[in-house]
Amino acid sequence: MCWGGDKMKIMGRKIYKGTVEAEAIVTSDGISFYGGVDPDTGKVVEVGHELEGQSITGKVLVFPSGKGSTVGSYTMYRMKKNNTAPVAIVNKEIDTIIAVGCIISEIPCVDKIDIKNIKTGQKLIVNGSEGSVEVK
Repeated sequence: MCWGGDKMKIMGRKIYKGTVEAEAIVTSDGISFYGGVDPDTGKVVEVGHELEGQSITGKVLVFPSGKGSTVGSYTMYRMKKNNTAPVAIVNKEIDTIIAVGCIISEIPCVDKIDIKNIKTGQKLIVNGSEGSVEVK
């Protein structure tokens, strides 16, 4: 972890390339894109989930790891085509479903990140090409 002024840069592992800057939406719950997120609205629909009813569209989605069916990768792809996908994904420990979903959907992604230092509403710069997350 590197500090510069009021910025914090966290180095992780590259999953998919690309750089984006956007607002974070953070959860300590795992996410299942198949059945847990509505691909037409971008809202989390899993009952009892910390983000239930909230939109992940256009945000940097920060969560520990994925869960659920392999169909989740294709749900992410559908969200990208519907313009309802998150602009980037940051995980503590990525699973293959989320990794494949990011790759086929061309969503910048980094894992091996200590997500407890990231809060909803913070501006993040996710650089999937270098494997870093900068908290502004």
